[in-house]
Amino acid sequence: MKLGYLIARNCKVYFRDKSVFFASLIAPLILLFLYIAFLGNNYSENLRNIAETNFGIALEKSIVSAFAGGWLLSSLIAVCAVSIAFTANMVMVQDKVTGRIDDFNVSPVPKSYLALGYYISTALVTLAICFTALFAGFIYLGIVGWYLSVADVFLLILDTFLLVMFGTALSALCCSAVKSQGGITAVQAIVSAAYGFLCGAYIPIGSLAKGVAAVLKFLPGTYGTALLHEHFMGKAIEAMPDIAGLKDTIRSSFDCKMDFFGHGVAQWVSYLVIVGTIAVLVVGYILLLSLRGRKLKSAKQYKLRL
Repeated sequence: MKLGYLIARNCKVYFRDKSVFFASLIAPLILLFLYIAFLGNNYSENLRNIAETNFGIALEKSIVSAFAGGWLLSSLIAVCAVSIAFTANMVMVQDKVTGRIDDFNVSPVPKSYLALGYYISTALVTLAICFTALFAGFIYLGIVGWYLSVADVFLLILDTFLLVMFGTALSALCCSAVKSQGGITAVQAIVSAAYGFLCGAYIPIGSLAKGVAAVLKFLPGTYGTALLHEHFMGKAIEAMPDIAGLKDTIRSSFDCKMDFFGHGVAQWVSYLVIVGTIAVLVVGYILLLSLRGRKLKSAKQYKLRL
């Protein structure tokens, strides 16, 4: 009951500022429009060039549109799952600035409940926004070229859920060390600018320098983005002409098929990496926030005795 109250309270605090929520909600939709308007043709041309130059074939327009749209949507969801989570975690930082979190820490509420309250409320807000973007993407693919199966749709929902859990855990751990709104704004700006490159959302990993690509393969976000690539674009690739080497070349060129230093990475391994990372980050976050709360409570009790 206490946990439910904390979750509801944090969500109400976030939704109280309608401008922040509205901006967070439309930001992915604006990015989707900008991606389609300015980057869609680039990815379409890259795909056509690979097919025509290396294999001498012309791909159907619907396949090209579905493939390019899938790449743009997977990039959008991968980045928003993390960047929106940092915005939604403003509630925890605001509580630090106003001192409310200190009141919670000296109350009888278990410190793990306090940490989970912030985590779950942030995840719910981020899920609402990311699922809105995901279903808007489904509508777009339905217009330009739909090659997704029912299984792909459910897997994409699962991928989005897991990436939001990962983004929320990452933001929670980072925000637990931030004590000012200026600090969280700076962290959010850095993450928003850098994360898309670090997870392979903006540029295929295979096109990067070998040293950089090797480092990115150790980052868990890379595997989450690869799952989105595979499930958004996999069926469009399968619909391409059955010419030896074409499909494998496109999969490897656009990160639909992850490898770890020459060894193929199965999808279940990618899921294991994401789930394991979420577990480690959440446990670390809860321990860190609980330890801080216990220290604060002990310090206040000592002052009262004096």
